[in-house]
Amino acid sequence: MLIQSTFKSAWWLNNAHLQTIYPALMRKTSPLSGVRRERLATPDNDFIDIDWYGEEGHQPLVILLHGLTGSSQSQYIKGLQRTLVIQGYRTVALNFRGCSGEFNHSARCYHSGETEDIQFLYQVLRQREPETPFAVIGFSLGGNVLLKWLGEQGSKVSLFAAIAVSVPLELNICATKLDSGFSKIYRENLIAELKLFVKAKQGYLEQLGRTHEASKIEQLGDLSAVKSFWQYDDRVVARLHGFKDVNDYYQRSSSRQFLKSIRVATLVIQAIDDPFMTKEVLPTVDELSSTVHLEITEGGGHVGFIAGWLPFKPIYWLEQHVPEFLNNQLLLFEAEI
Repeated sequence: MLIQSTFKSAWWLNNAHLQTIYPALMRKTSPLSGVRRERLATPDNDFIDIDWYGEEGHQPLVILLHGLTGSSQSQYIKGLQRTLVIQGYRTVALNFRGCSGEFNHSARCYHSGETEDIQFLYQVLRQREPETPFAVIGFSLGGNVLLKWLGEQGSKVSLFAAIAVSVPLELNICATKLDSGFSKIYRENLIAELKLFVKAKQGYLEQLGRTHEASKIEQLGDLSAVKSFWQYDDRVVARLHGFKDVNDYYQRSSSRQFLKSIRVATLVIQAIDDPFMTKEVLPTVDELSSTVHLEITEGGGHVGFIAGWLPFKPIYWLEQHVPEFLNNQLLLFEAEI
């Protein structure tokens, strides 16, 4: 279902790059008081860290998934956690492997198609709270993970809602887009951060005595010449995670192909001017299942969506819009029980 959006970019940030960069550089959210970290041991003898926010009780629970090189400390995660708790929800933010401030204990990390950890987290939480209404929200890479997981699971998961924001639905198209124009700035910063991460992780694994895991990273060779996501994903992601090559990784991990199989009420929010992608990534209505709501905005950039008339007094529209969808879907969910 294609729905009409109410979002209108702030006139003083009426540009895709300003919408994208402003919250990343200018937004400063105050620390959340009472965050509780929990470490879960994974079936492969590694771990994931999750950060709880909100009073313990029987309120509906929202799981949050961050984007590439992000974490539970990302401004959009913390801002939404604060808003959702005010609205009566509990929240838990998943830090993808290696993103919690401590490296994980294996060479494998996370990527756009890695859905084992969200499935594991869902199973753990569902076992603890079989009757609690759950929802999941994912941003960028986290949104791609979410949509792929929802499509893979179909009717096997019990969620009252899901929301995916600024999703790289076709990874090959997005990787190519980041090789052109001003978008190369985002690519250069992200690739530089990823390469530093890989190098530091190798050293950490060696110090930990996990020489076999460290050797997997060492075998990737010198990454200094890697400049694009096509190169990085071929040299690093594909090799560490069992894909034949970058094309195999992009084909199997792109979430657009899973939209038809989603059975959960899901809102997908995409901006036409997103500098991480092109209009080609947007699906047609025929590609959506009956439970998927596609909301396409004219502006908003990448995980921006800033409104407001007063300069430097931003209104973070997602933090108004996301609770509206959750509240409506929760009412429908409870009415069916």
